[in-house]
Amino acid sequence: MNVRRLIPTTAVAGAVVLGLTALSACSTSDAADGSDGGKLKVTASFYPMQFLAEKIGGEHVAVSSLTKPGVEPHDLELTPRQIGSISESDYVLYLKGIQPAVDDAIKQSGVKNTVDAATLTTLENHGSEVSGHDHGHEGEEEHGHEEEAHADEAHEEHSEGDGHNHGEEGGADPHIWLDPVKYAEVAKGVGTSLEKADPDHAADYKKNTDALVAELGELNTAFETGLKNTSTKTFITTHSAFGYLAERYGLTQQGIAGIDPEAEPSPARIQEIHTIAEKEKATTVFFETLASDKTAKTLAKDTGLRTGVLDPLEGITKKSQGADYIEVMESNLAALQKALGAK
Repeated sequence: MNVRRLIPTTAVAGAVVLGLTALSACSTSDAADGSDGGKLKVTASFYPMQFLAEKIGGEHVAVSSLTKPGVEPHDLELTPRQIGSISESDYVLYLKGIQPAVDDAIKQSGVKNTVDAATLTTLENHGSEVSGHDHGHEGEEEHGHEEEAHADEAHEEHSEGDGHNHGEEGGADPHIWLDPVKYAEVAKGVGTSLEKADPDHAADYKKNTDALVAELGELNTAFETGLKNTSTKTFITTHSAFGYLAERYGLTQQGIAGIDPEAEPSPARIQEIHTIAEKEKATTVFFETLASDKTAKTLAKDTGLRTGVLDPLEGITKKSQGADYIEVMESNLAALQKALGAK
């Protein structure tokens, strides 16, 4: 069962922004006196947060994820033991608005060092059609520089509203990790917060953060270069998770059932997708690794399109096209290049 719930309120936008200064209240002795050999006990909500914690924390952290491999993160229900483990953590990293059960448990946990990744960058509203050309950017490169300039202001922006109308129907799109530039902004914020939570190892956290940000920069360049010259800019997907990616690289995402795939696509929407596919010369209907490909195969059969995998990276399993975030994103790039007719 692949039921997703995107919180249709200002839940993401109204996330409690923890000033990073507050994190310094936890001294090293408080943070690292657990039973993990002196390591900082980190709880991550799901894979994109786990990856950041492991890459940046390195040898100084013991990371556990609330979402086990192969589990649909949106559907997660926590056991009493998992809820208890959150309370025993030194540091919790999550993304508000993706997993209601996690949001509730963290709120009740009383953990001092709690970081919501949604507060470390800016969120936007994305519907079933998202285009990099619909936002008035004169160039994706210029847009990237502009976002980097505002990255440090992201914390404050969220507390006062960032002008993205999070209250609109459907709410803000939480899939920020699928844009390497936004993910790098989050990584910088996570690095800073770990430095404050565990100052004895601050230099290592900074070094690891810089290395990861550089790696994400290379990934961004690979996407920019690889998708610059394509036969079509439109791709069709069963899970509208790729709004930020589409915007970053000047593409148009057409979601079969909109941003909330809980709803079956209507016959009218299927006909609309068929028309769009013909007009925009789209070749492929993408589905994801953690979900059924039934809808994609049905639509592909009805429209004469191919099917392919575009992984929203909500978890890594044996079916994943890569061992970690970077490798799966590289697979996504290859899949998009093939579907879009990259030259």
